[in-house]
Amino acid sequence: MSDLKAWPYQAAQDAIDKVERETASGQRKREAVLFETGYGPSGLPHIGTFAEVARTTWVRYAYEQMTGKSAQLFAFSDDMDGLRAVPDNIPNTEMLQKHLGKPLCEIPDPFGEEESFSGYMNAKLRRFLDHFGFDYEFKSSKDQYRGGVFNHGLLRILEKYDDVRGIILPTLGQKRDDEGDKSAWSPFMPVCTNCGKVYTTRVEEVYPADGELTYSCSNGFDFKGIQVPACGHRERIPVTDGRVKVGWKVDWALRWYVFGVDFEMYGKDLIESANLSSEIVKVLGGEPPAGFFYEMFLDENGQKISKSKGNGLEIDEWLKYGPLESLSWFIYQNPIKAKKLYFDMIPKSVDDYLSDREKFGQESEDRVNNPIFFLEQPAIRRGESVQYSAGVSYSMLLNLVNVLNTDDSEIVWDYILRYAPSADSDRKTIDDMIDRALQFYRDFIVPTKVYEVPEDEAALEALGALVAALRNPEIQGAEALQSATYSAGKEAGMKLGVWFATMYKLLLGQERGPRLGTFIDLYGKEETLRLLEEKLGPEKWAKVSA
Repeated sequence: MSDLKAWPYQAAQDAIDKVERETASGQRKREAVLFETGYGPSGLPHIGTFAEVARTTWVRYAYEQMTGKSAQLFAFSDDMDGLRAVPDNIPNTEMLQKHLGKPLCEIPDPFGEEESFSGYMNAKLRRFLDHFGFDYEFKSSKDQYRGGVFNHGLLRILEKYDDVRGIILPTLGQKRDDEGDKSAWSPFMPVCTNCGKVYTTRVEEVYPADGELTYSCSNGFDFKGIQVPACGHRERIPVTDGRVKVGWKVDWALRWYVFGVDFEMYGKDLIESANLSSEIVKVLGGEPPAGFFYEMFLDENGQKISKSKGNGLEIDEWLKYGPLESLSWFIYQNPIKAKKLYFDMIPKSVDDYLSDREKFGQESEDRVNNPIFFLEQPAIRRGESVQYSAGVSYSMLLNLVNVLNTDDSEIVWDYILRYAPSADSDRKTIDDMIDRALQFYRDFIVPTKVYEVPEDEAALEALGALVAALRNPEIQGAEALQSATYSAGKEAGMKLGVWFATMYKLLLGQERGPRLGTFIDLYGKEETLRLLEEKLGPEKWAKVSA
């Protein structure tokens, strides 16, 4: 086998090293290797959710390829988290405002479909992950806290209370509450038994020997002018069975410690949190998971995509114009680099995905480093072919649809089969691309088309040379036609960038376009001549065709 160079192998190696360290020290808690991905159910699952689960899954595939052993994936929902703010894209906002500060699992479903707000979001998450074929085991925070799964971890945090505080306190700002006293911070967030809120409570005393603490509900807060009051209740309670939860950084550490997580990804903005959680796990007596940070997706304004804001390009929007695999290809590339999600990234991503499929079919040993090895792993494991050999690109189809100006896929197919008769073997893939290309053309290309007929003599001279070349029966095939197009512009003294832009504006109504030799070969020499005659008009056509 060739060297395993792709980034998922590098990430998987860190998980392998972690497992080996635990095994050698006798600290290994579980036999199966565990990957985890987390979800905050305060908003709807979106493209960032898909990306995190997909990337984690690819590292899982890499681990299994490297070790020959299977691994598990937990998809964890923190539905005990309190509602801090009302998402912009959720109905019944007035009702939700009345429940600010309460755990998401205790807030009514604003959509009226499930037993709670988080119940709706969790159901959406599971349908979302199932729809895209992910192999995972769902875990909810509510079930782990209230079912006692986290009890021994919570008691351990209480036992190491001062040590945990010693890790977090130096990282806090000076104002952590309405008294401006960060020393009041506690890893525990009791759920008030009187008003049900989690963000209004304050820990006053802890009793590690008894597994209990005393809290007061005395920390009201303001949300955009809405007062979220504390009820004033005070009580001594056990830290077990869902009576408390822990704050974000500690909650991450709690999961890692109790589950024995071996690998987890996180966004670049959570690197500090991951480092602090790792320190807490060590204090508790566990080994933190191998980590891998990724950069964020940005919307068209360069802002981070947010579940609560509902901004950015969504999966359904991408899938209107490109197959899911093209989105996966886009996400796979260089995860530590921030990516802006624009609609015009879709054609290139589809073409690059298809190009990698072509390479995958031609490669032998190095195919394990091809993105297709990860993107198509389920199909590969089923023994299905993932090769693509039609030689027909999405960009090519867009330009063909542009010139044909048709919604009839059969007309498009007539041209394709004349150019590449073997394309019929990939009919399903190409049919799908044609449908999406037609939609992309209608929505994004038609509104921006501006045709320009050249006026300068150099351009008309170059067009005359090209017309002569197209009439020459000896000039056949994409390479020869590309060479002829190139020579026509060069011999007329035109800068090649200007010459090709002139052709694109004349034929397609765009400033950029396909490799002209390939396009002419696909569209046909006679058809290209007729198109030139139509676009130039009688007077200029007579001049260039003389």
